[in-house]
Amino acid sequence: MKSIFDPSTEQEIIARIQSLSLESKALWGKMNVFLMVEHGILCEDMYLGKNQVKRVLIGRLLGSTLLKMVLKNDKPFSKGTPTAKELTAVGNAQDLELMKATWISKIQENRDRPMPQFMHPFFGNMNKEQIGLLNFKHVDHHLRQIGA
Repeated sequence: MKSIFDPSTEQEIIARIQSLSLESKALWGKMNVFLMVEHGILCEDMYLGKNQVKRVLIGRLLGSTLLKMVLKNDKPFSKGTPTAKELTAVGNAQDLELMKATWISKIQENRDRPMPQFMHPFFGNMNKEQIGLLNFKHVDHHLRQIGA
């Protein structure tokens, strides 16, 4: 399993983010390149504690069990996986290069930040290792969505 906190995996992700352009088109879903990058920034802010996201009931009931299932293999997230409303991009920004640089800097900030415990809105309590694995799957999902 790949972790976004692994240096070689991080560099792979950064290269894929840097490859995004105004011509990047979604292969599925509703997000364009701006919305996808903005969503990535919002999620990194969530891990940094800058964006508070409420726990959902179904996550309280099934989150920890489903987290184990998600992290046990390299299977990518399926298309159409729902997200919290607080992490839904609104599409106000129009400077893609600035947004890409912001997303990359937040990924690096998360890598360097001690995270003894984190409360995910769906999966519940997570340690840094779990965050690295889940975050890779999430970022990879959206980069594949946009063809990067």
